[in-house]
Order: sequence, then structure tokens, then C-alpha cells
Amino acid sequence: MKDWLFCCPVCKGQLKGDTVAKCQSGHCFDVARQGHINLLMSNAKGKRHGDDSAMVQARSRFLDKGYYAPLRDKVKEILGTGLTILDSGCGEGYYSSLLAEGNVLCGIDISKDAVKSAARRLPSSQFAVASVGEIPLPDNSVDCVVCIFAPESEEFKRVLKQKGRLITVEPMEKHLFELKQAVYDKPYLNPAVKTEKEGYVFKSGCEVKYTVTLDCNEDIEALFMMTPYYYKTGKTDQDKLKSLEKLEVGLEFFVAEYEKSPMAD
Repeated sequence: MKDWLFCCPVCKGQLKGDTVAKCQSGHCFDVARQGHINLLMSNAKGKRHGDDSAMVQARSRFLDKGYYAPLRDKVKEILGTGLTILDSGCGEGYYSSLLAEGNVLCGIDISKDAVKSAARRLPSSQFAVASVGEIPLPDNSVDCVVCIFAPESEEFKRVLKQKGRLITVEPMEKHLFELKQAVYDKPYLNPAVKTEKEGYVFKSGCEVKYTVTLDCNEDIEALFMMTPYYYKTGKTDQDKLKSLEKLEVGLEFFVAEYEKSPMAD
């Protein structure tokens, strides 16, 4: 019988089971064919949670071509091995697939489509549809939380062990600026990255900067679709990319490492 790293979102009891994950109190959660479970506690019927199927597919098409491989490699280098990890906002599992090497990894995302893709990509790890606002993990249960372009949460402090680490990736000011120039009349810079976080000690930070050439419209459209800009942009501006066949775009990431402060326990 499978022991899940995740706990019951209702009573916090340990979950066990292969086709059904069940706690001692009798709360049951079906295990999907792909191997993940849905632990999202929401009554919002019909509401889309997180990225939809089109965004997940676009992200997979783009990332699987290796455009963000230098970033993934850097996060893995900082992370190390021999750890129990939470990949928070794991998406379709592109980063998880490398971070899991030499580690025990579980991933959560609010998007059902993303988690389904991640579980299919990495069947040896555990994935759940869940919110960062209510992470279905026991207290002090993970060595490291990895949060790449995803919302952060006070819950990270609860699930991290004493002196546990938080690794974050955020876009720098000019990240994807050329893409914005192609879409918007007045492109804007991203906010400057701040390294102060309450409850954590900042340990290190590094910039990952390089330029890629997208030489087909499919890759340009896929990059745009995997960003938050896509669903916030009107059709007129979206259509500006349809005739674009080549684009040089700068990628600028800030990778930060923090340690949970003793005062956070």
C-alpha cells in the first residue's frame, strides 16, 4: 500500500492507498490514472483554477525545446541532493523532472491540467492538485521548498523543517522585454526583485541572463501563451504576434536561496 507524502486536507491525517488515498478518519481521495490526487478544497464549481490545457501544452512545447535549460540547471546546482522537496507551483513538471534526481520530490499546483501533465512526466514522484494557501503536507516535513515563477505562501514556513531552505526564481526587470515590445505600445519593466522575506534569512542570490533566438512563430506564440500576459491581453494585441517569424528575446532570472529563520517556528 502506497504511503503518500501528502496529508488529508480535511483532518491532516496521513494518506495511504494505491487507487484511493484514504486517511484514518475515512476521508477518501481518488488516485487519478496518471497517479496524482486532487486535494484542492474549493466549492467554486465551474471555476477555472490555474493554467488551462492550452497554456500547459504551450509551456510544454516551449520548455521541452530547452530554452530555459540553463535556469533549470542552476536551480538543480543550488538545490543539491538527498533532500525531501516540495515543488510549489510545479506546473507541467519541467523543473520537477530534474530536481527529483537524487531527491524525494512532491509537487503541487492549483491547475488540474498541469498536475496531470507533471504526474505523467514523472511517475516516480508524487503530485497533487492543491493550493499554496492550504498545502496538504505535515508540519516540518520538507527540507526545501522550490518556488519557480509561482505564488509564495506563509505555509512554506510551516512545512519546512528547522533551517529548511526556500529557493525562489523571479523574473528580473528586463525579462522578456522584447516580447512585450512586440505586443504592447508601451511595454513596461518588471518590478525590481527584493530579497527581504519575513521569517527567512537570505543566503545567496545569482542572476541567470542570456538571449535566445526564436526562429518560428510556434515558439513565439508558445512563449507568450505560457506567460501571465496572455490572458490579460486583448485580441488586437495578441494578434500582433501572428505574423512574427523570428524574435531575439532576453531571458533574465534571479535565483535566490533562503533559510528558514529559527524565529519562524
